[in-house]
Amino acid sequence: MSLTLDKLQKLKRQAGGDIAAREPALTRVSPPPAPPRDPGRGALASIEQLRQLLRVRAPTPPTVRPDVDRSLPGIEIADGLHLREATLPDDAIPETFCGAFDRKDGLDPSRMLFFDTETTGLAGGTGTRAFMIGAADWHDGALRIRQLTMRTMAAEHAMLDVFRTWVAPDTVLVSYNGKCYDAPLLATRYRLARKVNPLAGLAHVDLLYPTRRRYRGVYENCRLATIERQVLRIVREDDLPGSEAPAAWLSYLRGGSAQTLRRVLAHNHQDVISLSRLLRHLSVAGAYG
Repeated sequence: MSLTLDKLQKLKRQAGGDIAAREPALTRVSPPPAPPRDPGRGALASIEQLRQLLRVRAPTPPTVRPDVDRSLPGIEIADGLHLREATLPDDAIPETFCGAFDRKDGLDPSRMLFFDTETTGLAGGTGTRAFMIGAADWHDGALRIRQLTMRTMAAEHAMLDVFRTWVAPDTVLVSYNGKCYDAPLLATRYRLARKVNPLAGLAHVDLLYPTRRRYRGVYENCRLATIERQVLRIVREDDLPGSEAPAAWLSYLRGGSAQTLRRVLAHNHQDVISLSRLLRHLSVAGAYG
């Protein structure tokens, strides 16, 4: 017996209706409402998960014992930034220094800024920063020494801003190996802080090179400490080597005593004074060959 197409489709529809009638109706159960999200907790959880993935520990404030000496000479001029200023009587300052030692006609003492940095390492690069900047200039017939010290990592921006105010467009920088180390390091810090570098384009007298030309082979080396002792007759007492300065500052950041950091200040203080003495010496020596 043959079935027409219409009858076959009718039988299929009837069979489907009978099966649906025999199956119990399914009750749709809605999931329980999700608890309201706390955006603050979510952000904290995300940061903690990111730290775990990167294996970075959360920063912990330094533990400072109440009996630890944390004092530094000078005043705090911004949050975490310390300024020490001193004035040193000096010999008569000529109107112009002979610049023959640096292949220059003359050097105006009123435009000079002697500067030196103490840093977190000697390798350089973006991971190295200056935690102390010392500078000296002739002011009112005396040598004025100013030093900026970071007491916290967050004080770097303030330190860079203050140091910029010490530099004028016609300033002549004076350093010892500053062309290769101090000036490029500060340029990097200004660039990373997205600030204008005040040292860019300034005249720069690096006393290391004329000192080498004059005294290479005469003494065992041309380190500033050697030139101080042999040429300037300056003997430092209880001086902290510059290589120990990074450890002294890191120890202070971790809540340690300021005793060693004060020795770094004294070392930097003498450095900029010695630069002014060395420039006088080279100026006179250059004038007479």
